[in-house]
Amino acid sequence: MTADPSKLNDDSRRLHDRLLHVSRLAAVGEMAAGIAHELNQPLAAVANYAQACERLLGLPDPDLEEVRDALRQITAQAVRAGDIINRLRGLTRARGARGEPTDVNSLIRELADLIESDARHHQARCRIELTDGLPPLVLDRAQIQQVVLALVRNALEALAEVPAPSREVVVRTARARDGDITILVCDNGPGIAPTVAQRLFDPFCTTKPAGTGLGLASSRTIARAHGGTLEHRPNTPNGACFELNLPSQR
Repeated sequence: MTADPSKLNDDSRRLHDRLLHVSRLAAVGEMAAGIAHELNQPLAAVANYAQACERLLGLPDPDLEEVRDALRQITAQAVRAGDIINRLRGLTRARGARGEPTDVNSLIRELADLIESDARHHQARCRIELTDGLPPLVLDRAQIQQVVLALVRNALEALAEVPAPSREVVVRTARARDGDITILVCDNGPGIAPTVAQRLFDPFCTTKPAGTGLGLASSRTIARAHGGTLEHRPNTPNGACFELNLPSQR
């Protein structure tokens, strides 16, 4: 009995989508401590401003303008917390690939709070350097953001052996000579051993005690699905650098 090729293709696509979704959830789960810290800040601010309002209104002659200012701060912090939750929902939502015209720099900016909170949790600095004037690309925002988060997370974990004051990760966008767009994630850690580098993108290849080994493999799959590439090279003078190249509309 011969299997129906169309059914095999459909099953393969569904399996592929599920694997990407699991990988995305794993990446967000690994960032849980940093995300919890990021959410705790606006929630703590809301509580403080609410207590200030109660204290001000308890005075014999309350300053209503001061109360209004505290209420405005409560609104701003609540909106900030909501934005963080909405970004997480977008990253963890299961759906098929969907290409749309996207400004790569805005895609990175949306991740800035999550990246910076994770960097603080790892006692590291993270610099985001965006090149102006990049053309829009047709891509799946959530999938590319998944790749960037996975690369940043790997970079931060690679800095464990570096003294805290010196730990640094750089996320950079640039335009290649052929017009394509490059997203680079580089660290100043110990780098990747040559024996590991040869199989870095193989499924289940990991140096983490509790790692799945799917992060880089699924990231390269996403890059190829967009007609791009994901490669590793040593950083200068030390560390590792990952280059995600995405084709522009030519």
